[in-house]
Amino acid sequence: MGNWGSKTAKSVAFRHIGEKRNNRAPFAFSALPQYVDQPGDGIGSRGLARPSTFSGNARGTMKKTILLLVLFLIAIVPARSLDNGLARTPPMGWNSWNKFGCNVSEKLIREIADAMVASGMKDAGYQYIVIDDCWQTSRDNQGNIIPDPQRFPSGMKALADYVHSKGLKFGLYSDAGTGTCQDRPGGRGYEFQDARQYAAWGVDYLKYDWCNHSTQEVKSSYTIMRDALKASGRPIVFSLCEWGVEEPWKWAADVGNLWRTTGDITDCWDCTGQYGLGVLQILDLQVNLWEYAGPGHWNDPDMLEVGNPGLSIEESRAHFSLWCMLAAPLMAGNDLRSMSPEIREILTNKEVIAVNQDPLGHQAQRARDYGATQVWRKDLSGNSAAYLLLNRGDAPKEIPLYLGEAKQVRDLWKHQDVALEGGFLRANVPGHSAVMVKVVGGE
Repeated sequence: MGNWGSKTAKSVAFRHIGEKRNNRAPFAFSALPQYVDQPGDGIGSRGLARPSTFSGNARGTMKKTILLLVLFLIAIVPARSLDNGLARTPPMGWNSWNKFGCNVSEKLIREIADAMVASGMKDAGYQYIVIDDCWQTSRDNQGNIIPDPQRFPSGMKALADYVHSKGLKFGLYSDAGTGTCQDRPGGRGYEFQDARQYAAWGVDYLKYDWCNHSTQEVKSSYTIMRDALKASGRPIVFSLCEWGVEEPWKWAADVGNLWRTTGDITDCWDCTGQYGLGVLQILDLQVNLWEYAGPGHWNDPDMLEVGNPGLSIEESRAHFSLWCMLAAPLMAGNDLRSMSPEIREILTNKEVIAVNQDPLGHQAQRARDYGATQVWRKDLSGNSAAYLLLNRGDAPKEIPLYLGEAKQVRDLWKHQDVALEGGFLRANVPGHSAVMVKVVGGE
């Protein structure tokens, strides 16, 4: 959640995402920088000077060659990532905000933990139970953060112990400013004290928002909490939530394990309004961010709205498929205690989740864009790839995809192999829906 994207905030204009910067190349393009193979510049396809161009002004050409080689080496050096050994695949769990907002309690969290186990979500890979805003009320005269005694009468240590007893992990929310987005006490000036308290309670995951930050510098503010968590001595996944305003994908890989890329999501397929962004609006803002994601450092397009009333079953299935393709954190945001069998089947589809959790850690790229229809591709380990054929529009569409001599094409929602026609997969995709396949070999 965030002050400018929360369910109670005023409407705002959301920024578009910046350009990509890193070393993984788009599909169907050379991995070398554009300037390396320009005709007439004395630079060959591997960044080496052509001998024929050294006559005339050899010194100038040599300087240019060295400069281009230096720039090329800078371009291919991977970004540093936070080395806390956590979130080597995108985190999976549940967060309270999308469904419950401030209406959180000890009773609710215990019941959600029970439901995560009973529903098969734990078995499918979900781990974290995260309480978002409104669990805290004040600080005592020594500066210690105080949970709401009415809503959490047993305290956070007892609640974390209960969650851990289910084989799950426990997460909390705070804010880098002086107050949270719902005006509860923030972490500014108390970072190390709070981190020690979280560790003592048994916290495994911290979501850190960006409300009430005044004139704070963003990277420095988050870096302080990163260092505080490290000093606490407990492994705690660090989730940055500054809504993509300062383009965290460019600087946060050595600060946090994941970072929000947009304002808040809402349970709507295609909309921009007072309460946040729809699924398609958030999807479009991920297009140029694929190369910043990887093991231990992930783009976060916000929590899942699967199972919430604004999305149909088809839309929920497509939303979940897209987030799995994007290597996004899978943080469910519905009421696990009362979800329908159809929603449970979406959230626990192990074949689709395996695409999200693939150890290669690549985020999908938009390979084809025809307006109302799109094709997204995600490289997977084991000489395989996942494709998603998306119908953004209202009417059913046939979306063809050439896969050549693929050895196996498997529909991950129908759980069956698919036959190609002359090397083509021809999928009839309903409106507001998607077909997702895994392809082995060939192409």
